[in-house]
Amino acid sequence: QVQLVESGGGLVQTGGSLRLSCAASGRIFSLSDMAWYRQAPGKQRELVARVTRRGTINYVDSVKGRFTISRDNARNTVDLQMNNLKPEDTAVYYCYAGDYTANVYWGQGSQVTVSS
Repeated sequence: QVQLVESGGGLVQTGGSLRLSCAASGRIFSLSDMAWYRQAPGKQRELVARVTRRGTINYVDSVKGRFTISRDNARNTVDLQMNNLKPEDTAVYYCYAGDYTANVYWGQGSQVTVSS
């Protein structure tokens, strides 16, 4: 079993920055992909950024050039640096981890609110 604990998030004005962090504990040796998802009110949860254990990274088009995902396999953490935030980035952000036996794990969710 894997537990994911998130920190960060909050309220920021348009153009501001926030950083989300996620720390994994438990059977962390089996983790493959780690990622950040978000869910805005009335919308489906969407993938924001994903990083594989080997470091391959993908971003959703709407955050390219503004968000940076980073992973530290030694510390078992994954962070999301969010710059030039826009009101449409307002959502609950969830840390995600998958393992090599197809199990998935989620963090508790962190509110990010961007005011215009």
